[in-house]
This record gives sequence, C-alpha cells and structure tokens, in this order.
Amino acid sequence: MTRHELLENLSVALDTLRARKVRSGLTILGVVIGVTTVIAVASIIDGLNGEIKERVQRLGSNTLFVTRIPPMQNTARLPARIRMRKYLEEADAAFIEESSPAVSYATVFANRINFNEQADEIRYGDAHVERFFLRGVQPEYIEAFPLFAVAQGRFISAFDEGHARSVVVIGRSIADSLFPSVDPLGKEVRLNGRLYEVVGVFEPDQGLFSSFGVDQFACVPLSNFRKSFPAIRERFIAVAGKNGFSLDTLKGQLEEALRRKRHVPYHREDDFEITSPDFLSSLWNQLTGAMVLLTGIISGIGLLVGGIGVMNIMLISVTERTAEIGVRKAVGARKSDIRVQFLLEAITLSGIGGVMGILIGALIALAVRTALPAIPAFVSPLWVALGFTISVGVGLFFGYYPADRAANLDPIVCLRYE
Repeated sequence: MTRHELLENLSVALDTLRARKVRSGLTILGVVIGVTTVIAVASIIDGLNGEIKERVQRLGSNTLFVTRIPPMQNTARLPARIRMRKYLEEADAAFIEESSPAVSYATVFANRINFNEQADEIRYGDAHVERFFLRGVQPEYIEAFPLFAVAQGRFISAFDEGHARSVVVIGRSIADSLFPSVDPLGKEVRLNGRLYEVVGVFEPDQGLFSSFGVDQFACVPLSNFRKSFPAIRERFIAVAGKNGFSLDTLKGQLEEALRRKRHVPYHREDDFEITSPDFLSSLWNQLTGAMVLLTGIISGIGLLVGGIGVMNIMLISVTERTAEIGVRKAVGARKSDIRVQFLLEAITLSGIGGVMGILIGALIALAVRTALPAIPAFVSPLWVALGFTISVGVGLFFGYYPADRAANLDPIVCLRYE
C-alpha cells in the first residue's frame, strides 16, 4: 500500500469515527481506563522506586548493619531462640575493626523510641517537642549514614563521646519548633529534664512518604545515652568496608569475626543478623508486588472490555457499510485494501483511546505529585510508549476478525445488500 492510499484510508477512518462520536467514545472507554491505570500507577511506582534507590544510597551503599534480631520484625512473634540472643556490645564493634581487614570502621548506636508510654521531650523556654527519635551515636555514625548530614554547627566529636558530654544534634523540624526566630547553636535545651547544649542541626529530611525522617531525630553521644538510659541494652552496629573489598567479602569477614567474638559453635546458626541497605529495596519490592498485580488485573479487564467494544463496533461498521465494500471491490479494491482499511479504523479507534488514557494518567500523576510532594510521581517515556503500543495492539488484535470478514465478503452479495 502506498503512502497516499494509507493517508486516504486514515482519512476515511477518522471520518467514520467523527460521524459516530458517541458510539466511538463509549467503545474506547475501556481502553482509556486500562491505559490510564497503567500510566498513573506506573508513574507513581517509578517515582517511588527512584526515591527508594536514592535513600538507599544515602544510607551508605558500602555499609552493612548488624542487629541482634531480624530488622522490621515484631519481636513478640519471633521464636524464643532468637528473642533470647545475647545483646550486641561496643566490644563487638571494636573486635570487628581489629580482626577484619576489609572493615574501615564499625560504629555502634542505640535508640530510645517510646511514643505510647513515657514519651521523650525536648524543651526550650515555653516551646517543647515530643514524639521524636532519640539516638545515642558515636562520632563515626555520620560517616556510615550520609543521610545524617549536618547543616549547621557540628556532629558529635570524639571528645564528646569520651567525656559523655551533654550535647545534642537535632533535626530541622525540632529546631524550627524550638527556635523559630533564633540561632539554635549553643542554646541549652532540656532533654527529658536534663540540660543539653545544641551543637548542630541536621539538613532537612522529611523522611520517606513524609513519615519520620532525620527531621525528627535528636542524637547524643552514645556514652551519655548509656549513662542516661542504662536499662536500654539493645545496640546496633554499622560496619563500613574499605575500598577494593566487595560487600560479600565484607560480610564474610564480619560474620567470622562476630562468631569468634560471641563464641558461636561451628554447628550453631548465627546469633546475630547482617543486612545491607538493600533490604529497604527488597521490602519495597514486596510491598509493591501486590500493587503491580492489582494494576495488571484492572488494566487487563479494562483493555479486554475496550477490545471487545472495538470488535463489536467494527462488526457493526462492516454490516452498515456492506454496500460500500461491494462498490470498492467492483472498482478494483483488493482484499488486502479492504482489510487494511478496517484494521486502520480499529487501530485509530483504540489509538485515540490510548492517547487519552496517557494524557489522563499523566494528569493524575501530576496531581499526585502536586498534592503529595512526598510521592514523586514521574511519567516515564518508556511507559508512555508502552501504553500507546498496548492500545494499538488491542485495536490490531480485536480488529483483525472484523477486517478479515469485510475483506472476504462476496462483491455481488455486497452490491445486492440493502
């Protein structure tokens, strides 16, 4: 088929659709719904995937974390053999540094998070903040977690740690609440009734999905934390590897060192857990798996309904234009010309639905990004191309039978049709 014939067939297809606007609009509604769902959900997931990857990098791409129990687990539901494991200690981190060539440093930190019973409080004058994360850290903590970058002042120093000084580095939202119009550096706040000097303020970070982030953290020297909260025995260790060593090598040396230090027999399983920041990505993939499956089902149903609608309207069109088909065949049109004409009409119909679905999906993604900045929906050109390809494919698949039926009509019968 020549370019002129193709353009002519396209013009005929568009004229047919314009002549039957309402019927055509209702027919492509399923395609619009299917493509809109794909574009909107894919845009949101793509944006969140980028956010997760960036956050993993900022947590330390060459860092492993040692915990007593598996992270993100409900302790009460764990077996007794895991709940009864020995607590990690500062001495474990020191032994790791001494015995593992791949380790650059190992830093220990501890948390106090108690929102339900006796909540922590920071107070300055009449202003106060509750519901925040209080964390005891060592000076190397900021190197292990680039996410905790200091915007003003400084971080916890070796002198602070060695002398258990009462100093604190606070998150941006805490600083804004306590010191809306004054410089927080050097000011003394009351942290659970004890005086602490503010020596630094972290860079703004609202957290993933606007949940708790660095903005809601207050960090004090681990030695001071241990003195203030002796009942809290849970410790966590962040281990950074040296350049030139893979994470697998680092993990192997770390596991060997901890088993020796904690006297784990060779036939027993580890009494600790080693994870990397990638566990966030793995957890996110598990969470989004159900969403992707649901999206696929909804999109599939929408496209199936749209495809059946396209086939139905094309069969009706073939019946209505039987006489036209006979005239075209009488003046020399081939079967392939008739087939292409009706296929092109079906593809045009579903393609218009695809374009509308892409535009509506992009508007939904933009609205989500505007209303909820924590969900950075991003319309990927890949998904735009895929959405259009799917819509065209629906027209091609469901439009072939009506087009083939039109092409095989007997011209004599067509000319006699009324």
